[in-house]
Amino acid sequence: MEHLSPRHRWTALLALAFGGVAVGLTEFVAMGLLPDIARGLLPDDYAASSTDAVAKAGWMITAYALGVVVGAPLIAALTARVPRKKLVLGLLVLFVAGTIGSAVAPTFGLVLVARFVAALPHGAYFGAAGLLAATLMGPGNEARGFAAVLSGLTAANVVGVPLITKLGQATDWRVAYLVIAGVFLLTLLAVALTVPEVKAAEGGSPRNELEALRRPQVWLVAATAAIGFAGFFAVDSYIAPITTDVTGLSSGTVPWVLVAVGLGMTVGNALGGWFADRDLRRAMLIGFPAVIAATIFFGLAASTTIGLFTGAFLIGATSLFLGPTMQARLITVAPKAQLMGAALNQSAMNIANSLGAALGGLVIARGFGYLAPAWVGVALAIIGLALAATSFALDPKPHPHPDSTPDKPLPALQ
Repeated sequence: MEHLSPRHRWTALLALAFGGVAVGLTEFVAMGLLPDIARGLLPDDYAASSTDAVAKAGWMITAYALGVVVGAPLIAALTARVPRKKLVLGLLVLFVAGTIGSAVAPTFGLVLVARFVAALPHGAYFGAAGLLAATLMGPGNEARGFAAVLSGLTAANVVGVPLITKLGQATDWRVAYLVIAGVFLLTLLAVALTVPEVKAAEGGSPRNELEALRRPQVWLVAATAAIGFAGFFAVDSYIAPITTDVTGLSSGTVPWVLVAVGLGMTVGNALGGWFADRDLRRAMLIGFPAVIAATIFFGLAASTTIGLFTGAFLIGATSLFLGPTMQARLITVAPKAQLMGAALNQSAMNIANSLGAALGGLVIARGFGYLAPAWVGVALAIIGLALAATSFALDPKPHPHPDSTPDKPLPALQ
C-alpha cells in the first residue's frame, strides 16, 4: 500500500466529499426552487393553478430519482474492472454534461430528459467514491468512509443549497444549475490532483456484480431503504410551499429552513457512520423509530415557525442517521459485489426520492394540503422499520455463512 501523509489523505477525502456537495446541490436545489421552476417552465399551468403547477414541476425531482435508479446498478456492473479513481473522474464528466443540459434545455419535457441523464452517474459516484474513502480511512471504518462522502451532501444542504436557492430566486433557476455544473468541474479537477490510484476489486467482473442481484437479502435491504426513506423526500420535496403557504413565512425564509434540514443531516450522518461501525443492527432498529417520531412532530408542529425549523432539523437528522447504516448493510449482504452494493443504496434512496415526491404531489393535488405528505411519510417509515426487522431476523444464526462476510478486503492503494 502506498504511504500517504495525513495531509494528503485528508485532502483526498475532502475532494471526494466536495463531489458529494455537488451531487447534493444538483439533487436538492430543485426542491427549494420548485415554485420558480413551475412559474418559468409551466407559465400557463401556473397561471391557472400554482398548486397544480408546483405538483407537476415535482416530476423534475422524480425524473432525477429515476435516473439514479437506472444508472447505479447499470454503471456498477459495466465498470467492475475500472480502477476507482478513473471511474470517479468519468462519472464527474457525465455530471458536468448532464447538469449543463438541465440548465439550457428549452422545454419542460427536455428538462425532464436532461435531469434523468444528469442523474445516471449519481449512485455509482457515491458507490465508487465511498469505497475510495473507505480505503483511505483503513479497515474497520467502512461506514465512516461512506459517511465522509455523504458529509459533502449534508454540507450542501447546510450552505450550498440555501445559497444556490437564493441565487436562483434572485436571478433564474437556470443560472443556479449552471453554477452547479461549475462545482462539478471544480470537483473533477480536485479529484484528479489529490486522489491516489486505487485498483478495482480483485476478481471484480460484471458477472460478480450482477450476481448480487440474485440474493433475496439484497432486495429486502434495498426495499427497506426505498420505502423507509420515502417519507423524508415526501416532506423535503415540498418544503418551499410548506414554508410559505402553511407556516405563512416569506419565500426568503425557505433557504433558512433548508439550512435547518442540512444541519440535521450533517449531525445525523456523522452519528450514523460512527454508530454503524460499532453496532449495525442496533443503528437501524433505533433509526427508524426516530424517523417516525420526527415526522409525526413535523406534521403536528410545522404550521408554527418554531415547529417548522425544529421539525426540519429532526427529519434531516434522523433520516441521515440511517444513510451510512443502510450503505454498510447493503455491502454486508453483497460481499462479493461491493460496488453494486454501494450503488444499490443510492438506487434505493432515489426510489425513495421518486416515491416520496410522487406520493407527496399526489396527496397535495387531491386537496389534502401541503402537510399531508408528512403523514404519508409516517406510514412509509413504519413499513421500513418492519422490513428492517424482517431482514435481520432472516440473517443466519448463530454464525453467518462464509459468503455473508467479505472474503476480500477493500482494494489497496496503488
